[in-house]
Amino acid sequence: QVQLVESGGGLVQAGGSLRLSCLASGMISSIRDMGWYRQAPGKQRELVAAITSGGMTNYADSVKGRFAISRDNAKNTVYLEMNSLKPEDTAVYYCWVTQLKYNYWGQGTQVTVSS
Repeated sequence: QVQLVESGGGLVQAGGSLRLSCLASGMISSIRDMGWYRQAPGKQRELVAAITSGGMTNYADSVKGRFAISRDNAKNTVYLEMNSLKPEDTAVYYCWVTQLKYNYWGQGTQVTVSS
């Protein structure tokens, strides 16, 4: 089992920045990929960014050039730096990790971008 706790969400004006953090605990030795998904009201959950254990990254087209994902394996933490935020980035952001053949999710943190 892996437990994930997110932090860093909040309310920000358009053009502003936020940094999300997600701390993993439990059976963390076999964690592979880490990342962030988001779900806006009335929409499906979508992948925002992911990073492999080797540091390769993948981003949704809508956030390329504005968001940056990173991980600190020593701290068992994954980060999402979000810049130039837009109202359409408003959503609940969920931390996600893969461990062996399992997927784990955090409880979600709200990000609201006002225009």
